[in-house]
Amino acid sequence: MRYRQRFAPPLVLAIFVALTLTPAAWGERLKDIASIQGASPIQLSGYGIVVGLAGTGDKKGASFTQNSLANMMTRMGVTVDKDALKLSNAAAVMITAALPPFAKRGTRLDITLSSIGNAKSLAGGTLLLSPLRTIDGDVRVLAAGALAIGGAGDANSKKNHLLVARISGGGTVEREKDTGFSRKHRIVLNLHNPDFTTSSRVARKINDTFGKKTAETLDSGSVRLTLPAYMKGRVTEFIAKIENLTVTPDIPARIVVNEKTGTVIIGENVRIGTVALAHGNLTITVTETPSVSQPNALAPGETAITKETSTTLTEEEAKVMLMPRGTTIQELVNALNAIGVSPRDMISIFQSIKAAGALQAELVII
Repeated sequence: MRYRQRFAPPLVLAIFVALTLTPAAWGERLKDIASIQGASPIQLSGYGIVVGLAGTGDKKGASFTQNSLANMMTRMGVTVDKDALKLSNAAAVMITAALPPFAKRGTRLDITLSSIGNAKSLAGGTLLLSPLRTIDGDVRVLAAGALAIGGAGDANSKKNHLLVARISGGGTVEREKDTGFSRKHRIVLNLHNPDFTTSSRVARKINDTFGKKTAETLDSGSVRLTLPAYMKGRVTEFIAKIENLTVTPDIPARIVVNEKTGTVIIGENVRIGTVALAHGNLTITVTETPSVSQPNALAPGETAITKETSTTLTEEEAKVMLMPRGTTIQELVNALNAIGVSPRDMISIFQSIKAAGALQAELVII
């Protein structure tokens, strides 16, 4: 019987991103790489009660649910003993939603509910009317409606997660806020990935399209726009044209590796200095050979079958490849594939090249 153990990392998925197009050959819309300052969603949250559960609601110990139900019924003019309430048919939840920018009164939005008590399931429940507030405490949305879980189950068995639910269109905007956006004559664009080269390209592209002094860079992440005189009062039209301009963002030299999954992402601008790479695998072979052990004719004992074990250690011949200065990403990938390295081997190789000072890129390990 032969047991072979190979001391090499398991072969897992590697993803290589090698963008070989020249900067002039491709571009991204400004709406995909930047956003308008002040035009981002507002996060809302609130507290609510879900009722109509089939015995899967909060149990004893969730006193806040009991108190909430009693207080709600008192406000409705119903006097009730809170100890007489059946909590198993109700559950306390936290409600969250994202209020889109420029949302008007009457706009409906989706909301998410998460149990905060000891309920077993929110399936089949209905959310009672609940206010959603901003971080400053302003009530902006009212939420209510029947829950959708997306899973099936009961108190004893379940499929999918039953303590988080959504209500499609369950929130209604009751209070809108005038941002004065239509009256602005200056607007700031914020880049999703701040970079001085990219922000300079954005400003240059806008000035080439709308005239000089329309855009100016504030820093690596912001570009300030001044509405041209001929676009006065046409802010929406101006922004629509701006966000459809194409700009080539600059990509930093970066390698991202995920040691948990063995994923390797290599950026376009990665270069290495002169370095020699060597790679070899260690193999141990264990062989068991059956043999018969028999005592002498007059000696006590019994005939038995034993196993003789022999161990051999072999090391595959290492392949050495010389990488000259300025090696490109394509050449690097081809070289690593040629010496048969796995993604997990690549992680160690990149770390070693970085430690040697030959890797002209940022190495990010997540």
